[in-house]
Amino acid sequence: MKILTVALQKDGKLVSASFELIEAAKSLGGELFSVVMAENASSLAGELSSRGGGKVLAVSHPQLKYFNDEIYVKALAKIIEKYTPDVVMGPASFYGKALFARLAALLKSPMASDVTAINLDGDDVVVTRPNYGGSVLSRLKSNKQDRPFLMTVRMKIYPESKEGNGEIVEETLDDSVYESKMIIKEMKTESAGSLNLTEADIIVSAGRGMKGAEHLPLVKDLADALGAAFGASRAIVDAGWISYSHQVGQTGKTVNPKLYIAVGISGAIQHLVGMRTSKTIVAINKDKDAPIFNIANYGIIADAFDIVPALTKKFKAELQG
Repeated sequence: MKILTVALQKDGKLVSASFELIEAAKSLGGELFSVVMAENASSLAGELSSRGGGKVLAVSHPQLKYFNDEIYVKALAKIIEKYTPDVVMGPASFYGKALFARLAALLKSPMASDVTAINLDGDDVVVTRPNYGGSVLSRLKSNKQDRPFLMTVRMKIYPESKEGNGEIVEETLDDSVYESKMIIKEMKTESAGSLNLTEADIIVSAGRGMKGAEHLPLVKDLADALGAAFGASRAIVDAGWISYSHQVGQTGKTVNPKLYIAVGISGAIQHLVGMRTSKTIVAINKDKDAPIFNIANYGIIADAFDIVPALTKKFKAELQG
């Protein structure tokens, strides 16, 4: 079996999910390939190679500096045509989902999105993915004749591959691959804080229970004390308290941190969809009947305006001590 992982980069740096994909691919055994596309992919390919990426295919071109799914999908299709992998894996990120949906349509290949487990049943690949907000887990099987089988893998499910040996192959594609109706001149990123929500190990999120945008610094201070990313519910994004880049949930970001602290979030299904697979969930809410407590590992029934400053003070003291 041949497995191809698609490493994505942002601002010339590999996203951490690229190394998680390598670890996910290793679980299937077989021959491992990785591909990275960038303006200059050589250094990125070297990083993948040193962390177990197998045969690393480096595709370099000025048109690959920024993510353009029209160009990226044509380049990937050429790589897949040449190396004929049985399985192609990408991250279940915003860019990964957009790219793989187009790729599946172009190749007329089966695809599973947001995969949380990958196994083998003989020669068949079996994946698990959540449905209906995570209340149902589906197991999907790809037969050998349905190749390549495409999948996006939920981030933070697999650990990052730390080491290994690999081989780098510089790939040159036909110029027609880089033709696009869309021209991207620059990319500006709206900051969601110093940490990326989808890559963070700890997230502290605020909800409508904070009563107003002027009170959000209380929660941000707790996030800073923990070295955490700062998230938000859809309710306070819609209310204009904070930008969309912080939103966790079905129409925001799906996260999977080691620790998720929900402050003043009642637990609407839209929010739970985006964070319920977090390893440990702590809910702070003065409403003992709030739905968030149904999935929380630990619940603090208290007024956030009392408990959050106390927690922040305690964590700061512990870290300084």
